[in-house]
Amino acid sequence: MYLIQDNASYHKDSQVLEWFSDHREKVRVSNLPPYSPEFNAVERLWHHTRVNATHNKYFPTVEDLENSLAFAFKSMQKNSSQIMGYLYPYQ
Repeated sequence: MYLIQDNASYHKDSQVLEWFSDHREKVRVSNLPPYSPEFNAVERLWHHTRVNATHNKYFPTVEDLENSLAFAFKSMQKNSSQIMGYLYPYQ
């Protein structure tokens, strides 16, 4: 299996690195260059989520935030052609 990941700090946690080391024969890990969101397809989906669920909005409770995120994710599922448009450059 090939895993391509960004350089988030939690990917470099000692437990994560130990797990990768223990499974080296089955998992090959490659890191994206630092500060390169243009290579990371999920960044486009996070942008869509922020714009549609959280940007410039006030949430009086955590439940309100969760509901807004759930609505955005359900919308993505229903509009798969729009999401595929975001991912088209990566195909």
